[in-house]
Amino acid sequence: MEEGKIQWHPAFGAALRIELAEELEKVQIEEEHLLGKSPLQIDIVLLKKNPGEKIVKNIGRIFRSYNIIEYKSPDDNLSIRDFYKVYAYVCLYQAEEKKKIAPEELTITFVCNHYPRKMLKHITRKRGMKVEKVEAGIYYLQGDFFPMQLIITKKLTKDKNYWLQSLRKDLTPGGEIQDLIEQYEPNKHESLYQAVMNVVMRANWEAAEEERKMCEALKELFAEEIAEGEAKGMAKGEERFGKLNLLLLEKGQYESLKRASEDKDYREALFKEFGI
Repeated sequence: MEEGKIQWHPAFGAALRIELAEELEKVQIEEEHLLGKSPLQIDIVLLKKNPGEKIVKNIGRIFRSYNIIEYKSPDDNLSIRDFYKVYAYVCLYQAEEKKKIAPEELTITFVCNHYPRKMLKHITRKRGMKVEKVEAGIYYLQGDFFPMQLIITKKLTKDKNYWLQSLRKDLTPGGEIQDLIEQYEPNKHESLYQAVMNVVMRANWEAAEEERKMCEALKELFAEEIAEGEAKGMAKGEERFGKLNLLLLEKGQYESLKRASEDKDYREALFKEFGI
């Protein structure tokens, strides 16, 4: 991925695990699953550990033994081409895996932030499928051999799918940002929540910056992480960048924090300036 570009897919994987936290013992989640030796790569393969056991969580009720999940970041749209690409992935996965997988044990889940009108219009008119709204943000795409569902993250409700619906770039200052901090605070030591929070805050930094009190609250939230980082020392790569983020946050240099996430040369200059 490009330098400075927000990596949404790891955050989605973390949010998915948070959503399924109460039932994680039932499934195995494989991210960036390679199809054979080719560069073809599935975003997420979710396997039921016990095929006969049902998933209660709303996003997983459709799941069978093998479940292919395609995730589109807030900047991307789910296109007709994406539909057929993922459909092909499912067929290849069924054909190439060493285990003998019955086709009826496969499902497809599309996850995106924007309602894919052109794609849905195509599958209803050209493939005779139907779109059924199951609940807010969740639609079943009926009429194909493979069970399919579409999840629109921004339409999910906060009470049922808080962290998935937070994977957006349009959180509002004050209300949503402050609520996000409050939800994060009791889970701030958990790596899954840290992964989601890092991406969401980077994506919504302008809104967060409008709320100066939020910045102060963030300093308090990350105070322990800063102390731990100083005590243990940071390694290279992501840990090095993480230390710079925390240092700039501690100094209140919010414009520098934002620029450092987008400009590699500026980031390297800051590494030298602060001796990181």
